Amino acid sequence: LQLAESGGGLVHPGDALRLSCTGSRFTIRSYNIGWFRQVPEKEREPVACEGVGTIEYSESVKGRFTFSKDRAKNTVYLQMNDLDTEDTASYFCRPLAVPSGTSCLVGTPLGDWGQGTPVTVSS
Repeated sequence: LQLAESGGGLVHPGDALRLSCTGSRFTIRSYNIGWFRQVPEKEREPVACEGVGTIEYSESVKGRFTFSKDRAKNTVYLQMNDLDTEDTASYFCRPLAVPSGTSCLVGTPLGDWGQGTPVTVSS
């Protein structure tokens, strides 16, 4: 279940970035995918995910981040607008196991974490 994250960088507050998550040797459309982020010495947290017929966001990014999936390109995106210094983190994507009737935000990430893509928001 290999996924590669890309698109991170150094931006100013208020700027936008689009992260990509591309599947390697497996088909993304067959899985619910989640985006996570982590800062040093803190727990990795979910920020956006695909459930059964829904897209869900953490409260901290709702209204600013948009999850999308391009099945033809086997890629999932995270459009991040109006970035804040609090969004500084490494961002990861993983396929999820989401039990029926539960939020994908509490889904279980499958497989091993990749290297992620770093996002730094600084003035």
